[in-house]
Formats: sequence, C-alpha cells, structure tokens
Amino acid sequence: MKADLRRILSETACLDVPVETLSDFDNLYAAGLSSLGTFRVMLAVEDALGIEIPGELITFDLFRCIDSFVSALAPFVQDEPVTRG
Repeated sequence: MKADLRRILSETACLDVPVETLSDFDNLYAAGLSSLGTFRVMLAVEDALGIEIPGELITFDLFRCIDSFVSALAPFVQDEPVTRG
C-alpha cells in the first residue's frame, strides 16, 4: 500500500520535493502538502483502493506522513496490493 500511496502523492499532492526523497516518516506538510492536496490525495486513495475513508479518520494526523496514513487505513484495505497507473 505504501507504493500505491507514494504514486498517488507523486501524481496528485503537488509537493515541493519529489516523493522519492521522502522517508515513510517525513512530515508531508513540511514537504508542501496543502489542504487542497490532502483532499486530492484522499479522493485518489479512495478510488485506487476501493474504500471510503471514515470521516473520523480524516484529521491532520492522518496525512502527517506516509506511515501514519498507511497505518490508519490498513484495517480497511484488502490484503491484495492494488496498483493502477
């Protein structure tokens, strides 16, 4: 799922730095993630993974880093990796 999220971030988030330069724990907001970017990432993730992110999870902390995003969504995602692109 991390590879899918990295691809989505690269395609939709408009970060100030290349996604490849970020570790799983780097702060995405410090890397340039905006409120519009979080919305675009959320929609792309929901589409790519075939899920709806529960409203109570949509917080600043969800988008803080790649690891926090993947950890929060892991219970909602099937075991099969989804790769589109």
